[in-house]
Amino acid sequence: MTTAVPELLTVPEVMARLKYSRSKVYDLIREKRLVSITEGRCRRIPDSAVQDYIRARLEDAA
Repeated sequence: MTTAVPELLTVPEVMARLKYSRSKVYDLIREKRLVSITEGRCRRIPDSAVQDYIRARLEDAA
């Protein structure tokens, strides 16, 4: 039985998906509105966290 490993995105990849600036992405991480993990100096954002952020923003807009 295998479990799906979430796709981990770099900050530039998240910037491209959301069409946000680097500082906006880091603001979202700092405000804990976008979950991320770090290993050393590498920061990665799970694709599911980006989807959760988008879903939350859509719910706020409704």
